[in-house]
Amino acid sequence: MELKTKAVLTGNEAVARGAWEAGVGLGVGYPGTPSTEILENLALYKGPEVVWAVNEKVALEEAYGASIGGLRTLVTMKHVGLNVAADPLFTAAYMGVNGGMVIAVADDPGMHSSQNEQDNRWYALHAKVPMLEPSDSQECLLYTRLAFELSERYDVPVLLRLVTRTSHARGVVELSADTEYERVRYEYVRDPKKYMSLPANCRLRKQILEKNLAAVVSDEAVKTLDVMDITGTDVGIITAGASYNYVREVFGDRYSVLKLGLVYPLNEGIIREFAGKVKEIYVVEELDPYLEMSIKALGIRCEGKKYITSFFELNPQIIADSLAEAGLVVPEREAAVDEPLEVPARPPLLCAGCPHRGFFYAARREKVMLTGDIGCYALGGVPPLEAIDASICMGGGYTLALGLSLIAPEGEKVFGCMGDSTFYHSGITGAIEAVYNNRSIIPVVLDNRITAMTGHQENPGTGRLLKGEAAYEQQPEKLLQAVGYDRVLVVHAYELESLRKAIREAKEAADRVAIVVKTPCRLLKGVKPGVPYKVDAGVCRKCKACLKLGCPAISLNPEGVPAIDPITCFGCGLCAQVCRNKAIDEVEEEE
Repeated sequence: MELKTKAVLTGNEAVARGAWEAGVGLGVGYPGTPSTEILENLALYKGPEVVWAVNEKVALEEAYGASIGGLRTLVTMKHVGLNVAADPLFTAAYMGVNGGMVIAVADDPGMHSSQNEQDNRWYALHAKVPMLEPSDSQECLLYTRLAFELSERYDVPVLLRLVTRTSHARGVVELSADTEYERVRYEYVRDPKKYMSLPANCRLRKQILEKNLAAVVSDEAVKTLDVMDITGTDVGIITAGASYNYVREVFGDRYSVLKLGLVYPLNEGIIREFAGKVKEIYVVEELDPYLEMSIKALGIRCEGKKYITSFFELNPQIIADSLAEAGLVVPEREAAVDEPLEVPARPPLLCAGCPHRGFFYAARREKVMLTGDIGCYALGGVPPLEAIDASICMGGGYTLALGLSLIAPEGEKVFGCMGDSTFYHSGITGAIEAVYNNRSIIPVVLDNRITAMTGHQENPGTGRLLKGEAAYEQQPEKLLQAVGYDRVLVVHAYELESLRKAIREAKEAADRVAIVVKTPCRLLKGVKPGVPYKVDAGVCRKCKACLKLGCPAISLNPEGVPAIDPITCFGCGLCAQVCRNKAIDEVEEEE
C-alpha cells in the first residue's frame, strides 16, 4: 500500500517536487520572478541535473537536446522569458520529443516585478503546444507529473502555466512518502527525419502535430482535469487556474462551475455539455479574454470582460463586485478593507550601499544620454537619481543605445548599461553589434558579481554553478575586449571620482571604449560592510547634496539636517564624497 504524507508547499515547490517524482533528468532555466524558486527547490533533491542557463532560449534548446537524448526535462522561466525562447519553442512543437519536455512559465498579472503582464496562454495557441493550468499547490504537483506523460504520449512539449498567486501561495500537498527518485531515460534513436528541422521534414511533422493535438483532449487523464460541477441551471461560470479559487471563495456552490485544467487545446465537448446545462454563462479569467473569445468562437453565448477587468490581478472582491453588476447574487461575505492605511510613501530605491548608485549619480551629473535594462539598475531611472533615459527588456540596454545614437547630437555618445547576468543573457550581442556597425556607444557593465534582483542566483561571472560547485569565472572586461573594444575601463563602484573620470574619458575617446563597474552586491554572502558614516550637524550647511544619492540610510531629522542611520549604512562612503562641506565622516570607534 502506498504511504501518503502531507506537506505545505508553494506552487513552485510543488512543481519541483512533481518533476522530481516524475524522474526528471534535467532542470534548466533562467531566474525570473515569480518562477525562480522552481529550480532552486529542484536543486535540493538528489538525482536530477539542475543548472541556470544564460538565457531562456539557451535553456529551452539545451533541454530539447536532452529530451531528444531520452531524458525528461523541465524548463523554467517567467512570462517574458518565453519571448526569448519562442524561436526554438515553435519548431520543437513540430519536431516532437523523446523524453518528456515540460516548460513551466509563470505569468505576472499586476506586474509585481515585471515590465508587462502578457498573457502567455496565447503562446500555447500560437505555438500549438498543449498548456495545463493548475490552480493550487496540489495541482501544481499532479499537473507537472502528468505533463511529462502527456509530452511523451503525444510527442510534443507541454506548457505548464503558473501565475504569481499560484507560484507563491502555499497549500497542503499530498505526497507519496515512499517515493524514490528514479531517472527516466529512453533510448536515443537517431532520427534525422524527425529531428532535422528541414522544410520537407517539418511539412510532415506539422500534420503529425495537428493530429496529436486533437488527440490530447480525448486523453482519459486529461479529461479528469476539466471538472464540471452543476449546482443549478440558471448561471454557469467557466474559469481556470487562480481565478477558480476566487470564484469558489465568492460564490461557493451557489452557481454551476466548469473549471478547465487544459487551457489549450480546449475540450470543446465538455464546454458544449456545460453550456447545455445552464442558461447563462460567465467567464472569469485574468488578463485577456482568451477563454471568452475561444468559447464565443464555438458559437456559445457568454459574457466575461464586459464585466470583469482585463487589467492586473483579480481577487475575490473584484469578482464579487463585477458579477454583482451582471446581476449575479453575491452571498454575504465580510467586506474587503480597501481604505488606504496612513503610512509614509516608500518609493522603490536602490539598497543602502548598492554598488550601482555611484555610476548613476555620476552619469546624471556628466549629463550623458543613458539607456538601461531590466534588473536592480532599472531603479537608476527613478528619483532622485533619474539617470536613465529609456529601457525596454532584458538585454536591450546596449541595442537601445545603438538606436538612440543615430539621433544623438554630433560628437555626443550614448551610454548603455546593464548588469553582469543581463550581459551574459543577451546583452553582449548589442556590444558586438556596436563594433560591427561602427557605432560609438559606450557599453557599461554594472558587474555586482551575482544575479541580484531575483535573489542571488549564480551566473557565468560568479564562478559557481547552481548547486555551488566551482565553475569557470567569466570576466566582462575580457569579453568586451574579445569582441572588439580597444580599451575597457574597470572602475570600483564606490570611487566617485574614478567613475567621473571613466565617463569623461569614454565620452572623449576616439577609440572604442567600454566601462565595467565592478563591486559585489552588498547583500552577497561574505561581503562585509565598512565603517558607517555620520553627519556633523555643526558643520552641515543643509545643502542636501547627500540626499541626491537616494540612499535610504540618509534622511532629514526634525531640524532639517541630514542624518545617517548607522544600522542601515553600509559604509560605502559615497555621501562623504558628495559633501562639499566635509560634514560627513566615518563613525569613530568609541562612538
